[in-house]
Amino acid sequence: MEPDPTGTGCPMPDPWTLRCTGYAPAEEGLREALCAVGNGYLVTRGAAPEAVAGGEHYPGTYLAGCYDRTDSVIGGRVFTHEDLVNCPNWLPVTFRPADGEWFAGPPAEQELELDLRRGVLTRRAVCVDAAGRRTRLVQRRLASQARPHLAALETELTAENWSGRLDVRSALDGAVTNAGVPRYAGLDSHHLTPLRQEACPEGELWLEVATGAGRRIALAARHRVQPGCVALHGEARPGQVAQTLAFDVAPGLPVTVDKVVAVHTSHDPATGDPLDAARRLAAEAPAFDRLLAEHARRWEQLWRRCRIDADFPDPGPLHLDLFHLLQSWSEHSADLDVGVPARGLHGEAYRGHVFWDELFVLRVLDLRFPELARAALRYRHRRLDAARRAARAEGCRGAAYPWQSAADGREQSPRVHLNPRSGHWLPDHTHLQRHIGSAVAYNIWEYYRATGDHDFLAEAGAETLLEIARYWASAATHDPARGHWSIRGVLGPDEYHDAYPWADAPGLDDNAYTNVLASWVLARARDALHALPARRRDELTERLALDTAETDHWQDIGHHLHVPFHDGVISQFDGYRRLAELDWDTYHRRYPDLRRLDRILEAEGDTVNRYRASKQADVLMLWYLFPAREVHGLLRRLGHPAGDELMRRTVDYYLDRTVHGSTLSSVVHAWVLGRCDPHASWRHFRDALTADLHDAQGGTTREGIHLGAMAGAVDLLQRCYTGLESSEDGVRLDPHLPGALHSITLDLRHRGRRTLRITVDRRHVTVALDPDPVDPVRIAVRGESTLLRPGQSHTFRL
Repeated sequence: MEPDPTGTGCPMPDPWTLRCTGYAPAEEGLREALCAVGNGYLVTRGAAPEAVAGGEHYPGTYLAGCYDRTDSVIGGRVFTHEDLVNCPNWLPVTFRPADGEWFAGPPAEQELELDLRRGVLTRRAVCVDAAGRRTRLVQRRLASQARPHLAALETELTAENWSGRLDVRSALDGAVTNAGVPRYAGLDSHHLTPLRQEACPEGELWLEVATGAGRRIALAARHRVQPGCVALHGEARPGQVAQTLAFDVAPGLPVTVDKVVAVHTSHDPATGDPLDAARRLAAEAPAFDRLLAEHARRWEQLWRRCRIDADFPDPGPLHLDLFHLLQSWSEHSADLDVGVPARGLHGEAYRGHVFWDELFVLRVLDLRFPELARAALRYRHRRLDAARRAARAEGCRGAAYPWQSAADGREQSPRVHLNPRSGHWLPDHTHLQRHIGSAVAYNIWEYYRATGDHDFLAEAGAETLLEIARYWASAATHDPARGHWSIRGVLGPDEYHDAYPWADAPGLDDNAYTNVLASWVLARARDALHALPARRRDELTERLALDTAETDHWQDIGHHLHVPFHDGVISQFDGYRRLAELDWDTYHRRYPDLRRLDRILEAEGDTVNRYRASKQADVLMLWYLFPAREVHGLLRRLGHPAGDELMRRTVDYYLDRTVHGSTLSSVVHAWVLGRCDPHASWRHFRDALTADLHDAQGGTTREGIHLGAMAGAVDLLQRCYTGLESSEDGVRLDPHLPGALHSITLDLRHRGRRTLRITVDRRHVTVALDPDPVDPVRIAVRGESTLLRPGQSHTFRL
């Protein structure tokens, strides 16, 4: 076994392979998340096919956008929650010598190998039964990138020291629940109702179930065996169906069972009856090797479009993060009207909801797969009416997007949450994070800047952005005594602080990040209107009943939103200066891990609301979203002279008080430290890059990957360390490579059409434009610029 620098039992012997050797009960859940295979339509965790949910294992298959609502009673109150559904388990395959017990694990020897280049999970194991009979097992698994409704499992069994009858049992299991997150144990976990199932005489299996919302989910499996089986027996009961195949085996002679499963739902486009569609697709499916060849070819194409060759020690986690990003959000997601789930499609954490994490994901997609970024923004636009209803419910105009979104755009944030440390169910006020609306607006504008997609801006983007601006103008209240506007009763990205310790109601006033972003949105609303063709601008302003007096009022508010300061730095929110300093030395001695400081303090009968302590970056998000010069401009627009010294003081102040309770925090800190402290920036970059591989949050990765941190780490390489800015005027680069990063080569799309290859090392920047007949691109590097024509390249000296 290779040395494992990750400490997780999942080393990467080469940059394109994740390998897990042996059986480690404490790590099986982590391995199942890291070894998941998917294609953007579905993702299946890397659980062993014979595993059942419970203890260290959790088989799970999740379909993009497949949510269901249920009610649960907690403390005598009824709460409604909407979950990403754990769909029927298509994996089950087990075996036995005819007179033995069904193999249920664990194996005597085992190795899992995830091939990132081809998206294939291979399992090699030796299984020993009570009679000492050894059977060698090799299984290959994929979720087809070429045929997104197909998943396949090939099982090869070889008797090593015995001969006789071998039974192989293959099943489909629809009697599953959502039980992958222990702290949700008090919630109703049942989402599936069996409808019909059958084990057909010729070896086909199929079943159909329905969610409470009425979505039908159908699975059909076909089997091919080598050599032919000598007997076949089917069995079915509500929600479960199985086939048992019998073989005569001898030592050294393998038996192969090729199981291909088709999945369809009643919500799939152009499907008709999902069961008919699944049965037809399964019957037509080719052999495993052909499926694998098609699948591998698609992955090869994806990797070409995602080229990012970075010369630094141990780049394997970079490929792992990109791999899971491409599995969670792909061309197969684009037509489904689904959002980008914060934890991928890899588990049930956050109940599979869509958060602001897409802000970190879309910056990668804008420059690689702009059509996928556009699809994510379309998801938001389709829910604009729901956001309007939410704003009206607050007594405001415009659109208030929910902190947690799922199927229809209603707020899905829980109103209570469990502190596992104390066992207390506590009020949850995270729905007050209104900055999610600004994140949606930011994503729209950055997509437009990167791609020049005027059609999207005219059809959907400008309308969404204008309604978010209208909400901020409506939500702001004027303080005539101080001459500024305030936004009250919100939460910032920090999340730890949800109320003043001296107040009875939740919410904070004038969160600096929220207010500065609201000011930015109000300014961009004017720019979006000016960017529209005159006819579309007239149509949109007429539809929204938007006149010049209202937009002028927006600009007045945008110049006078309050930004609090204390001790020469930006205050996280108004009143922050009144909070106490935590005794950090004492708490570091008492608790080696302070990432969930809020839970620690609550279990002690205290509250983090009393202290200057942050879960993750809050104020510093400003320097993550915008170049320093633009942050200074935003602050000057609000009446605050600002320079580089303000950034440095603010970074130092909050870095000393942040416990990085979110994987996103490392992304932001790596970014803001990129110019002023490259060594510290690289340390945070490595933390973000390996957050899930190392399970840095102490057991949370088993519940689902952290997609925002994975994408954010990739974006640090492609934009932060290269100093890349892409706009209508061209591409600017201002590289500052940390010491451990020797060079980087990227293939990126500029304005959605032109492919640039950018190579940066310590002395040079070389940019090449593809030879396709496109417009030339202006490239600027530290004051020097050139106009690059199709097929040309240019090298700049640093």
